[in-house]
Amino acid sequence: MSLWAIVPVKALHESKSRLRDVLTPVERVELSWEMLLNTLRELSELPEIEHTLVVSTDSTVLALAQEQGAEALRDRGSPSLNKALTQATAAASERRAEAVLVLPADLPLLQAADVWTLIEAAQSPPSVVISPDRKRSGTNALLMAPPGAIKYRFGPDSFEHHVRSAEASGARVEIIELPTLSLDLDAPEDLEIYQDRIALIKE
Repeated sequence: MSLWAIVPVKALHESKSRLRDVLTPVERVELSWEMLLNTLRELSELPEIEHTLVVSTDSTVLALAQEQGAEALRDRGSPSLNKALTQATAAASERRAEAVLVLPADLPLLQAADVWTLIEAAQSPPSVVISPDRKRSGTNALLMAPPGAIKYRFGPDSFEHHVRSAEASGARVEIIELPTLSLDLDAPEDLEIYQDRIALIKE
């Protein structure tokens, strides 16, 4: 199965705006940069992923993607994440991708083993594998075989929307919940949880 990972990334100066009360602009950029770098490195550990495609409006982000061996796709300035992902999925499909994995770049605890779990669950397509955030509201990973099996519904309550769309599509639906995949850094409370987990690991 030809699998492409798609990593959407906001312009760095716009990233993590909800953390502005606890992090300076420079700190937010550095945090976003570190998480993106970790994401690309973990994905590169998996031979099952044929290509990693980073989609962004930020030239610095796209340059980093290429430095790390990923492919870069300039977002045409789409007004929504869903349109940017549709653009990236179309690009992957044109190059005969048989499956796509959408993975946001703000999962600080992401490990290659987590991604392997998603890939393993996607065998025997048509299938849709969905991993929610810790509140079971957002979607932190979405794997579709074939690409375009469902429409992207990222935004409020995206997890529920994706599950319903997948069920309606007739594809086999797998929900994967892992502690390392469920934590994304959107709000100050997420940052506190991340810092506490890092402190435990170092002890």
